[in-house]
Amino acid sequence: MQAGRLRHRITLQRKEQTQNPQTGAMTTTWATVATVRAAVEPLSAREFIAAQAVQSDVSVRITMRYRPGITSAMRLLHDGKTYNITGVLADKASGREYITLPCSELPHDAI
Repeated sequence: MQAGRLRHRITLQRKEQTQNPQTGAMTTTWATVATVRAAVEPLSAREFIAAQAVQSDVSVRITMRYRPGITSAMRLLHDGKTYNITGVLADKASGREYITLPCSELPHDAI
């Protein structure tokens, strides 16, 4: 993978449960795991039509250098938008050079 393709800055976040010390209520928050360089590419019209055929809402493909521990329970932030990770795909050659993350954009009222 060429480093020039990784021209976007994304933030990886994971969900954490914290307890309010006064009330004891559990609160869900999003903690930043890392900020990394990635290639953020909207799906082409052909790929978008194919994805819709299988009831998928994948709208963007994010490719970044391999990083262990990334799961579909995490989310990504890029350019003021929030994305759900719908899958984690390793590269075909070694599985440790880069990963591709098909993602769906979250509406602002769902964040």
